[in-house]
Amino acid sequence: MNESILNSVLLLVSLGAVTALVLYVVSKKFYVYEDPLIAEVEDLLPGANCAGCGSPGCKSFAEKLVGTEDISDLFCPVGGNDTMKLVAEALGKEVAEKDPTVAVVRCQGSCEVRPKTTEYQGPKSCAISAMIYSGETDCQYGCLGDGDCVTACKFDAMFMDETTGLPIVITDKCTSCGMCVEACPRDIIEMRPKNKRDLKVYVGCLNEEKGGIAKKACSVACIGCSKCEDVCPKDAITMVNNLAYIDPEYCTLCRKCVPVCPTHSIIETNFPPPKVKKVVEKKVEADPSGEVKSVNLVKDA
Repeated sequence: MNESILNSVLLLVSLGAVTALVLYVVSKKFYVYEDPLIAEVEDLLPGANCAGCGSPGCKSFAEKLVGTEDISDLFCPVGGNDTMKLVAEALGKEVAEKDPTVAVVRCQGSCEVRPKTTEYQGPKSCAISAMIYSGETDCQYGCLGDGDCVTACKFDAMFMDETTGLPIVITDKCTSCGMCVEACPRDIIEMRPKNKRDLKVYVGCLNEEKGGIAKKACSVACIGCSKCEDVCPKDAITMVNNLAYIDPEYCTLCRKCVPVCPTHSIIETNFPPPKVKKVVEKKVEADPSGEVKSVNLVKDA
């Protein structure tokens, strides 16, 4: 009995030793070397794993940074310029500084200006709605209002406005990761330069229908009249498929296009209120000699 137990123990020990030896040999033969710089760079990244950099996660982005000689085209939108400077210092490479961007919703078709013509009863998802029908309004280009972009945002930088039925971007929280852009089936969300004080001028419409049809579906739709394009001094506005687009690279934020838009489809954000011009009136008076003279009276408008 004792001899039987002893043999069993020896057999198990032998099997364990052989297995350990095999695993050791296999691990050495198939060992994959990982550059320690990858872990160092990954620690510098924010760890959001949002894929805004074009890689599926921060580790894969770190591997790309370490393995690429020229990293000027690589950028982490969440960490921004500060993070990329630290990465460049760790790798001894040069990185290009980029202007911060923020998400903007290029649709202002609220319930008041874009009346519903149908009512959808099904799963509340923009992706599903876009596949099976054109939406609850006559505009086939605007926001579907089911909040896929809000769900996709990992930084609580968006919420749905119950009054308008449109998503609202909290610019101070937006990291420009681009998750909301990918989640929107209508492509109404765009990353635009944040600029100082978050000043922006852009067309809040994507309707490519002709003027009358577009305005019937939404009273603030772009009707393709080209008035904004005509007054732009920097050629920053182009007309494509009955729709105006303001290129942020050329736009100087002069806002000359805003007042000429007949449907108010151009959005301006965070600008101070316009200064009220003073009205100068001329009053005719006669002096004791009988001569007539005019006196300027300045009044606030």
